[in-house]
Amino acid sequence: MTLKELLEQYAAGERDFGGIMLSEANLSRINLSGANLSQAILSIANLSGANLSGANLSYAKMNVTRLSGSNLVRANLEGTILNVANMIRANLSGANLRNAALIRAEMIRANLSEAKLNGANLNAADLRESTLRQVDLTGANLSEADLRGSSLIAAILLNANLIGTDFSKADLTGADLSHAELRHARLHRANLSGASLRGANLRWADLSGANLRWADLSEAKLSGANLIGADLSCANLLNTSFVHADLTQTNLIRADWEGADLSGAILTGAKLYGVARFNLTTEGMSCDWLDLSPNGDHSQIARFDSENFEKFFNQTPPVVQLVVDMPISSNAHRVLAGIYHQLSQEYPEMNQPPSIDVGYRRTVLTFRVDSDELLLPTAYVAVLPFKDAGETQKTLVNLVRSLQSSSPDLSGVKAANQAAKLSVATIQRLRKVSGLSCPPVEGHGELEFFQAPTQTTVANSSDLGLTIYSNPMFGKRFFNAAELGIPLSALSSQRAQVVLPSSQEILEFIQGFYSFE
Repeated sequence: MTLKELLEQYAAGERDFGGIMLSEANLSRINLSGANLSQAILSIANLSGANLSGANLSYAKMNVTRLSGSNLVRANLEGTILNVANMIRANLSGANLRNAALIRAEMIRANLSEAKLNGANLNAADLRESTLRQVDLTGANLSEADLRGSSLIAAILLNANLIGTDFSKADLTGADLSHAELRHARLHRANLSGASLRGANLRWADLSGANLRWADLSEAKLSGANLIGADLSCANLLNTSFVHADLTQTNLIRADWEGADLSGAILTGAKLYGVARFNLTTEGMSCDWLDLSPNGDHSQIARFDSENFEKFFNQTPPVVQLVVDMPISSNAHRVLAGIYHQLSQEYPEMNQPPSIDVGYRRTVLTFRVDSDELLLPTAYVAVLPFKDAGETQKTLVNLVRSLQSSSPDLSGVKAANQAAKLSVATIQRLRKVSGLSCPPVEGHGELEFFQAPTQTTVANSSDLGLTIYSNPMFGKRFFNAAELGIPLSALSSQRAQVVLPSSQEILEFIQGFYSFE
């Protein structure tokens, strides 16, 4: 069939041109919208600017075909051979390209939004600055492809072959790259915020300067990867392998990396505020200093030598524990949840509810905090719903004052300065929460649970505990004083006492707070 016959028949309403042979034909700007060109031979043809929207080009041979600027919206290109085809600025949004061959295809600035490319072969294809939003590339081969500056927002690259692929400055926000093969991939300054890279192989990948905020990298393999200056804040790094990875000046604020393997990794200059440091493998890791400041502004630096390095990376999570001498009822649980919810609005550092362990006689509320410096202010706020709040808070204030007066007794100028610094920082934090009061929640005043004696303890990241306050009647709820001949006046005087921990206990407890500066 000649080109003239094709145009005449299409104009007459014919749409079935399956198997047509028009190699090297000039079909520039032709309109074949909705036509059936399945298994057509169109290699080296010129279809630039053509309208092929909705056309069926499945299993057609289109090697080295020119399709620049063409309209292929929702076209069927399943199994089509488009190797070395020129598809610059082509519109392929919503197109079906399942199992298509696009080896070394030129697709610069092409639009492939919502296209289906499952199992497609895009080896060494040029997709610079292309749009691939919500594209499905499950199981596709994009090895050595060039996607610099491309938009792959919410794209699906599950199990894709991305070995050596260049995603430099690409936007992969919310993309799914779970179990993808990304060895030697280039992701320099790529945006992967919220992306899933669960179980992905990123060995020797370049992720320098990449944005991985809130990304899921659990079980991922990043051995030998370059993460210099990358942002991994709030990322899921559970059981991730960073063996010999370079994490120099990486932002890891509030990341969760429990079970991570950091053997031989470089961590110097990383931002590590709010990161638990337990259940880690750190053999052979290199780290001269870390930034532990909340905003990553170098205001709190931890420096290491051979003696304190191992201790720092084998911490326990700092916690505040409030023990109530009575089992919690369902009504008390509801009221307590309401109070803590309202308090968290004014004290965001307590935005996570406590874990609650209920025994036959007592209830244990455990608050996990981000850093040692938040232990005392959190204890100050956590006790607000209870009758013992005033006594506990008074003890906290007196404890800090005791720390100020005891700091000169510490051996060495450095230790004394650290204690003084802690007391000043704690006083500032306590002042911020001192104006807080227990929010009015219906039923609070009538419940016996909130009148029960309490005990408040804190445990720092070095697993050293300190009892802040223990009501003299704690553990004596069933104690019959009259039966033992103890006068009630004696118990009343006990209740009025405020007993501080000893100076030695306080100093030992706070020694680990700033011991890495």
